[in-house]
Amino acid sequence: MTCDAFHPVPGYLNAATLGLPPKASSSAMHDALDAWQRGGVRAADYDDVVRQARDLFGQLVHVDSARVAVGSHASVTAGVVAASLPDGARVVCVDGDFTSIIFPFLAQADRGIRVRHVPLDGLAEAIAEGDDLVAFSLAQSADGRVVDAVAVREAAARVGAMTLCDTTQATGWLDTNAEDYDVTVCAAYKWLCAPRGVAFSTYSDTALARLRPVNAGWYAGASVWDSCYGPQMTLAPDARRFDVSPAWLSWVGAVPALRLLATTSQEERMHGSRLADQLRERLDLPTQHRPVLAMTDSDGSRARALERAGCVVASRAGGVRVAFHLWNTVQDVDLAAAALKVR
Repeated sequence: MTCDAFHPVPGYLNAATLGLPPKASSSAMHDALDAWQRGGVRAADYDDVVRQARDLFGQLVHVDSARVAVGSHASVTAGVVAASLPDGARVVCVDGDFTSIIFPFLAQADRGIRVRHVPLDGLAEAIAEGDDLVAFSLAQSADGRVVDAVAVREAAARVGAMTLCDTTQATGWLDTNAEDYDVTVCAAYKWLCAPRGVAFSTYSDTALARLRPVNAGWYAGASVWDSCYGPQMTLAPDARRFDVSPAWLSWVGAVPALRLLATTSQEERMHGSRLADQLRERLDLPTQHRPVLAMTDSDGSRARALERAGCVVASRAGGVRVAFHLWNTVQDVDLAAAALKVR
């Protein structure tokens, strides 16, 4: 079973905030720290680790690795897109979406960039002629709701708007196809169970042609180790031109986690969704086929009850958020149900 790949942590229901590392990731990072302490590694030794991570992520989101760039955080990629928009561009965002894909566009207000916030359920209908970009999370951070991605893509295509899709809260449990969007970004420390500081982005041909690699450094060079000094610049011809120099040890831990997810079937990745639906049934709530369950909790009483029972959960947007993933078991459902005093 996939849950055997993790050290047991009863009651940990917080994958949407911080994923747990597989045993293999912890082991790899301990070994890497020991090798670093011994002076047994060279900087170039980490290149293969990054290559493996890039390839594995490409497999997970169904794109060639040449379309995958490595980075650190979602806002960095959103910032690249924002900086590449023409003066006066119009951007459509989801009201209440995670700020990493909102703030980079709001920060461009002095160039006349206009950001319109619309309800998630009405996103596709709100896209109109003159819009240049639609930026949204595939699954919402606050409550796990999933956007009607097909409707959004079709609406954006009709008006010629580019799409930026943040898959951070989706990739790892929901089958996502990066080919469906101009740009995707995914921070890997949640559902992909990698260390924080690992993120990926993907680019369509349109995005590769239009976006400016404003964060370009030596790691974005066509030949990385020949790009350490100026004045000449020759960037990679593919998505690597958007690479951000990796924090090496984080990527050592990422590879085993990504390999685990890449070799886990989609049916197995839905394990957390099935557990969440079991809890919904015990709360007399309709099934939603997603691993995140959000409940109103304005006074924090539900979160406190869950925490007293030994559950780790998150308080978000006036509610409590419970998130099941690969390491969770039916016993975690029982624990949460007992804390909430349901049958």
